[in-house]
Amino acid sequence: MSNIATREAYGKALLEVGELNQNVVVLDADLSKSTKTADFKAKYPERFFNMGIAEQNLMGAAAGLSTVGKIPFASTFAVFATGRAFEIIRNSIAYPKLNVKVCATHAGITVGEDGASHQSIEDISLMRTLPNMTVIVPADGIEARQAILEVAKYNGPVYVRLGRLATPIVNDDNYKFEIGKAKTLKDGSDVSIIACGVMVEKALEAARILEEQGITAKVINMSTIKPLDKDAIVEAAKDTNAIVTAEEHSVIGGLFSAVSETVVSNNLVPVVPVAINDTFGESGKPAELMEKYGLTAEKIVEAAKTAISKK
Repeated sequence: MSNIATREAYGKALLEVGELNQNVVVLDADLSKSTKTADFKAKYPERFFNMGIAEQNLMGAAAGLSTVGKIPFASTFAVFATGRAFEIIRNSIAYPKLNVKVCATHAGITVGEDGASHQSIEDISLMRTLPNMTVIVPADGIEARQAILEVAKYNGPVYVRLGRLATPIVNDDNYKFEIGKAKTLKDGSDVSIIACGVMVEKALEAARILEEQGITAKVINMSTIKPLDKDAIVEAAKDTNAIVTAEEHSVIGGLFSAVSETVVSNNLVPVVPVAINDTFGESGKPAELMEKYGLTAEKIVEAAKTAISKK
């Protein structure tokens, strides 16, 4: 499979789950071409609801539909889903533990030229703090498709973080996604790199660079941020005694925080983050922004060496 954005894979997966289950419905906030829900709209118009630019109403309607046996997939940009509609998600979806799938696209700084106002870099933090909420960050198109198929079967609120940018495939055709389970993509003994989303491919690239320098890195795709695969983190800490986290998200409250909480509770080993350092983004091309904000394989290499030095 060639490079594909996780939002593209999401749109295709919706057609599959829509065919498998007549109770699947899709709601959008007048962004169906961008969120890739337009294909579902074309095939199942009677099960598609354009709520307009009214994200709070979008989430409230999704909550109501779930109470009568429907399986709502509520889609808009991540900054609006988790920011503008946070209170509705909190009180009307997570609190009563309703079966709503919030599938937010255009997350992270790879939104690019849309700039800081549209670059959601705090959404993982917001969603993982909510009781009852499951949080998933697919690394590629293969994983995004499988994640959507799984969350359609899962009973309860889910947040799926999806990207705008076409990204490389890191999982093979034999990959099997499981909610709450990490996947080791490469073994190593000197340092563990735990990554999610677009940073998984960067982590694999960093591992190749490190290997050329005589350092072996274990690479873990932590696609479920909540419930977190704590066993995988504890095992990584024991195996390598040094951890690097890599995420397209603020350093506060996301993957770094989740991994650090587990490490502090179980094993005292250094954890070094590669993330966005408590600042907003800006308008620019995605590759340039990734470079400026330090979301590169080279920065992961530096972090790995730092973590190893702290053993």
